[in-house]
Amino acid sequence: MDSLITAAARALAAGDALGALNRVALRNDAPALALRGIAMAQLGDLARAKILLRRAARAFGPHEAVARARCVVAEAEVALVSRDLGWRARTLDAARATLEEHGDRANAAYARYLDVRRLLLIGRIDQAERMLARLDPSPLPPASRTAHELVVAGIAMRRLQTNTARAALTRAARAARDAGIAALTAEVDSASRVLDTPAARMIAGGEERLLRLEDVEALFASKSLVVDACRHVVRHARTVVSLATRPVLFALARALSEAWPGDIRRDTLVARAFGATVADESYRARLRVEVGRLRTVLRSLAAVRATPRGFALVPRRAREVVVLAPPVEDAHASVVAFLADGESWSSSALALALGASQRTVQRALDALEAAGKVHSLGRGRSRRWMTASVPGFTTTLLLPAPLPE
Repeated sequence: MDSLITAAARALAAGDALGALNRVALRNDAPALALRGIAMAQLGDLARAKILLRRAARAFGPHEAVARARCVVAEAEVALVSRDLGWRARTLDAARATLEEHGDRANAAYARYLDVRRLLLIGRIDQAERMLARLDPSPLPPASRTAHELVVAGIAMRRLQTNTARAALTRAARAARDAGIAALTAEVDSASRVLDTPAARMIAGGEERLLRLEDVEALFASKSLVVDACRHVVRHARTVVSLATRPVLFALARALSEAWPGDIRRDTLVARAFGATVADESYRARLRVEVGRLRTVLRSLAAVRATPRGFALVPRRAREVVVLAPPVEDAHASVVAFLADGESWSSSALALALGASQRTVQRALDALEAAGKVHSLGRGRSRRWMTASVPGFTTTLLLPAPLPE
């Protein structure tokens, strides 16, 4: 490896993309193409980075398997950053196996981290945690240790384990300082701010209060009956009843919870559950049926009693009933939650992450674009969607994740 390639590689390792380009910008040999691709990725030109990395992988000879594998890993990271979640996992697994076979443990471990980050992004928390448990970060360089701790913190945040998340972010900040890369330090700082940003609203007794993630964790550990409008579940202690696929029942449960300890009128319940402006006999009959179903679903947590003017929720063991709502409630909130990370997403990647059809996601994006909340770049398959983050709030609770047991 010549001196210019070595100097460019050292500049990239220190986060100096422009310094690396100054050394190899006019060269088209395989190592220079690979370094140029990584530099363009660091500068944000992901499309150009992907092209350069593919050219480099093709340019390396048949006896340079390690170099080609490193190009594959770099291209996979570019795909992850550009939210191209459909990249082939087998290709990355083959590259990782090649790196392990040739003793490049640092890059092999980083390939695993890319897999873990992708699983975390699409809500497969258990699978990501099992894969992460097989990795030992101690022999890795500081930049890779930072990536490890950021993934640990991300999983902990999604599981609402704030103490674990804070400890991981502290270790990540220390590793980022050791690496001396400003972009890594900024990423850790951004992740740390999530813990100190309002994540939800608590509605109880007609009053609202903003909660941080650690407040939500404490609320779930309390003796309150929580109607969670972020996950569409009802929970008390370790008992969790999901109503995610039963929107009418959840609308009734939330309306009854917001009225607790009092009751709520039948006309109001009809409007909240069915969207009807007039509660005629057919709607009243339907309301009785749905209330009966709600009683059955919540029988271990609460009773629903009829009153002269409507219905009231009566918890069986909980001291109080509260509603946990997103900080800003809006249509298609889960789509906005993914876009709020500031990255550009394709509709297919959003569909994969949300577990919904691409057509459903596209309709949501069209509605959000008409409302001026998102905007698109490009056309056809290259079309990407973006939005600015909601100022002062975090959308962690709107992302798919298992609830803590």
